[in-house]
Amino acid sequence: MTGINDNEQNNAETGDQYDEIQKLLSGLKTSVDKLTPEDKLSHKKLIQLLAANKLQEDLTAAPTEHKFWNTQPVLKLTETVHQEDSGPIDTNNDIEKVRKIPYGLPEGFEWFDVDIHDEKQLKDLYILLNENYVEDDENLFRFDYKPEFLLWALTPPNYFPEWHVGVRVKSNKKMVGFISGIPSTVTVLDKTIKAAEINFLCVYKSLRSKRLAPVLIKEVTRRVNLCNIWQAVYTAGIVIPSPIAKCRYWHRPLDIKKLVNANFSSIGDRMTMTRAIRLYRIPPLLQHQQLRPMQKKDVTGVYTLLKNNLSKYKVHQNFSQQEVTHYFLPRENIIYSYVQSKEGAITDFVSFYSLPSTVIKSPKIGTINAAYAYYNVATSMSFKELMECALYQAKENEFDVFNAVDIMENSEIFEELKFGEGDGELQYYLYNWRFPLIDPKDVGIVLL
Repeated sequence: MTGINDNEQNNAETGDQYDEIQKLLSGLKTSVDKLTPEDKLSHKKLIQLLAANKLQEDLTAAPTEHKFWNTQPVLKLTETVHQEDSGPIDTNNDIEKVRKIPYGLPEGFEWFDVDIHDEKQLKDLYILLNENYVEDDENLFRFDYKPEFLLWALTPPNYFPEWHVGVRVKSNKKMVGFISGIPSTVTVLDKTIKAAEINFLCVYKSLRSKRLAPVLIKEVTRRVNLCNIWQAVYTAGIVIPSPIAKCRYWHRPLDIKKLVNANFSSIGDRMTMTRAIRLYRIPPLLQHQQLRPMQKKDVTGVYTLLKNNLSKYKVHQNFSQQEVTHYFLPRENIIYSYVQSKEGAITDFVSFYSLPSTVIKSPKIGTINAAYAYYNVATSMSFKELMECALYQAKENEFDVFNAVDIMENSEIFEELKFGEGDGELQYYLYNWRFPLIDPKDVGIVLL
């Protein structure tokens, strides 16, 4: 019964209050200059972490040279293309000409297929990513990809075990490098292609001088090509040749007190913690926003809703019903999906996944529980109302912050729902496909 009044109060913020909200969002953007040097460092590192680099920054020692990428079928940063030029760069799709043996590794290292279903190997992968995935020399924050999350992310329907590429030390079998590929169907304008989603490129920190990252990329490319797949999609927090979209993370605090204590956010001089808590309070949902957790019976309806919605984006994912089952049926502490139905038809769908970060130098805080927007479709309510449902459910599930990239429709609700703009960028890339730079709102793919 309080929902209407709460929403009216929420929508009645004055201009001065909005300015103060922006100052409060400052922990993410505007009041960084007021932080102490130590807090600035913490803020900077967390923003880098939230940029979610999928391809590590050791891909090139000299970003201006791009020696490795200049050997690959990707556009150079200086090239200009138009949408009518969209298509493969290298059209030589002859499996017989693909190298049949793995690329060479430095002495003392060997390739192996990481068996995600083997408990020890999954744990070894978790440790490698947990300690090395995102560069953080000051050791302040660290992604915490849980083993069960990795199992979910890396084993979609019809995945190829040999695309989970590992490097280990011959003598003790210690895993020191990894890159993954999973199959995906992607539409680029009017062309639908079989592609690989490349992710989780990681090399043990002390071995980055060995230049293992380019070899890992070439090796997973070789294995993908042997399956008669010649394109790939990937993201990175750095600019390499050549992005098809330059996106940015936005962050909506859910537990502002915890975020401030962890140096994730700061509040302006004019803002008290009491008021900050009130400003970021998540109001109750209205009657027409009462979504329920997705169930197996909803798969066909969600599949249809996603298919119709994603088709409007210039570059988008094409999910099969089996993939909808895998990626979206709720799994505790991994994926959260909610639906609304009318007369048996799914009308609205919202989803987010869990990716916590360990706060290394704050044992009192321990972990920042972050929810990441996934795929969301609204037809019976506004997109803003749908994302209010997402924030409400994230808060109910004890998340501390809700993160979203400014792709698809996401950017439409950032200001109204009090998201703060992050400093970290996320670039989208297509491998072996000529395509111009497009707006983030034209991208309909989310990589985990």
